[in-house]
Parts: sequence; structure tokens; C-alpha cells
Amino acid sequence: MLAEAIFTGTELLLGQIVNTNAAFLSKQLAAAGISLYRQVVVGDNLERLREAIDDARRRADLIIVSGGLGPTEDDLSREALAAALHLPLVEDQKARENVTRYFAARQRPMPSSNLKQALIPAGGRALDNPYGTAAGVFLEHEGKIFVLLPGPPREFEPMVREQLLPLLEPYGARREVIFSRVLKIAGLGESAVEEALKDLLHGTNPTLAPLAKPGEVTLRLTARAADTEKAQQMIRPLEENIRRRLNDYIFGSDEDTLEGVVGSILAECRLSLAVAESCTGGLLAHRITNIPGSSDYFLGGVVAYSNEAKIKFLGVAPETLAAHGAVSREVAAAMARGVRRAFSAAIGVGITGIAGPGGGTPAKPVGLVYIGLDVQDLVEVQREFFVGERENIKWQATQGALYLLWRHIRQFCSP
Repeated sequence: MLAEAIFTGTELLLGQIVNTNAAFLSKQLAAAGISLYRQVVVGDNLERLREAIDDARRRADLIIVSGGLGPTEDDLSREALAAALHLPLVEDQKARENVTRYFAARQRPMPSSNLKQALIPAGGRALDNPYGTAAGVFLEHEGKIFVLLPGPPREFEPMVREQLLPLLEPYGARREVIFSRVLKIAGLGESAVEEALKDLLHGTNPTLAPLAKPGEVTLRLTARAADTEKAQQMIRPLEENIRRRLNDYIFGSDEDTLEGVVGSILAECRLSLAVAESCTGGLLAHRITNIPGSSDYFLGGVVAYSNEAKIKFLGVAPETLAAHGAVSREVAAAMARGVRRAFSAAIGVGITGIAGPGGGTPAKPVGLVYIGLDVQDLVEVQREFFVGERENIKWQATQGALYLLWRHIRQFCSP
């Protein structure tokens, strides 16, 4: 079964909202063994939406339209589907009950404009929406399946999971599944990862695809098989091969984050942590404390932006700052050591650098960052150079600090 998805809404084209429905739908269809070959975004325009539906049905067996099911004049998905298939719109009792029930439950009068939401293309089946006024639509026509789904994610996601996927099973949607495993890499760039794995990148089943993110490379391993267990078995030898080659850089998989993996090891090893930040302005502490249970291992942090703060709160010697400057190997080491001692922690991290856009010099350009690590009085400093805008440099600096931390503490133990 080949599918295409059409997402409607001028707000999507203007970038006013992020299309999270696209990612959710892609994952759900892949798990059901349905190949999603194309996604299209169309504004609130009847003719363009009709053309998109007409175009998709020439190629796909399943055409899904998300959005445009509201009560206003610019909600046009019902009209566009009816026009594309030359079908009349008819009132559906289930769709009418969906909208009236919504207002009755809230003891609010229903505007007459909402009755538009009781209309569906003739021959269609209304899909219940307990979270909103817009019923979905499931329609078989001339050997194709057409689906209309509401746009808000809190309505869209349950309707996909609880209604659409079960309806698709009789059509052979689950005769074959598409399963993906994601490996996450830090400390190594995309080109270096590709060089290490270039002989594995041309497989057909399973496939391997790298993707670069700021401070991270992900590897997507995907297999198509009769069921999830068989797909996992197909992926396993490829994953083992990759891990043999890149073991020192693969910090996690699937939904893992670097801060989460680091936190798990710190908790397991009963190691405490404190951080001192300059150019990252508290972003490292923010990421660490985003993990539930981080109070078990994170003692605190200091944002020491000025030289005076580095001297007063971290014990950095004025002579060190005068001799080497705030952005230096020596100051990063002193910050890591100072914060570890200030909090009586097992581990201290210090970050100092130039996030830009100003402040750089030929000797110390924007993007230069030093990361200090003090593990029970053993100090190491990593020099890094990051490229990008200010926010991007700050993020990569924290990613570099977490990777340096992960590389050291995993030698103690792992959860």
C-alpha cells in the first residue's frame, strides 16, 4: 500500500506553526507497513487543494489529508475532496452528533456555522473525534482510499492510532512492517562517520542512512519484513558491525539524549557533578536538570560571565586570567577545578569560549571554546572550534561538554 499525505493550512506555509503531524504520521504508517512516498503542504485554497488530491490519487493507494475540517470559510478539505472525486457533500448523522455532543458537554450554544462539520463526501464514513468538533472521514472510491483528518495534533494523533490504522488492517496494511533503529553519535562529524561506514551505506534491506544535527550524528537503520521481530533480527548484524567500528562515539539509541545517558551513568555510579559556565550562560545546567531525577547527582552550577565572577566564585587566579585570557585552556581547567571544590563534587565541568557574533580576534576567533573536566582531581581540557550562529555555538559547546563527560565516566561503570 502506497500512501501520500497532504497537509493543509496557510499557517504551515508561513512557518507560524511546526508540522508535527507529518513526523507522527510517518512513524505510524511505517510501523503499519505502509510506504509513505510523498508529503505535500498546501495553503487554504480550494483549487490548489483539489489539484493536490487529484495529483496524489494518480500515484497512491491511500491519500490522507490533514487539516481544513473546521467550521470557517477557509476550512476547505471536505469541499476539495468532494470536488476532486465529483461527489456531493451530504450531512452525516455521526458527524453531526460529534459536533453537537462537543458543545453539549461544555454547556455552550453551538454556532450555526459548525453544522458545516456535519457534511462529508457521499459514500464516506465519519470518524469519531472525542477531542474536537471535526469528525474525520474514511472514503473508498474507485479502488483508492481517501482520509480526512483534523489538524490539531491532540485530535489528529488519537484518530490515526485508534481509528485509521485499525480500518487499514483489512487492506493488508500490516502484511509487511517497516522498522527503524536509530543510533546516536557524538564527538565525530558526519563525514568521518560516513568514511567509517561507507561500505555499509548501499544496502537495500536493511538500509543505513546518516543524518547530521548540531553536535550529533544519527544513523537510521531500517528494515522491511513480515513483522517487527523479523525486522529487528535483520537489523541486528548491521548494528553490531557499526558498534564495533564506532563504539567510542555511540552514546545511545532511539529516544536517548546525551544528557539523559550521562545522568543515568552518574546516578548508577553515585557520582556527583557541578558545572561552571561562561559562554554557554547556564545552558549546560539547564540540559542536565531537564532530566527527571537529576537532583540525585547534580549539585549545582555557576554562571561566571565576568572575570570578577570567575575569581570570586570559582577561585580562578587573577594571574591566570592576566597571562592567558578568559578564553584559554588554563582558565577552563581552573573553572572545572574551582566548581568541583566549591560544591564538594566528584566531577566538575568548566566551559569558556566566544559565542559571537562579536568578540573574536584572529588568535581567538568566534566559535573557539575550551571545555575543562575535573574528575576527582584529574583534569583534562578539550579545545573545540564550532561554526554557526550564537545559539548554535552555545548548543554545540554543551554537547561537547556532555560528550567529554560521557567518555570519561563510562569507564567507571554503566547502567
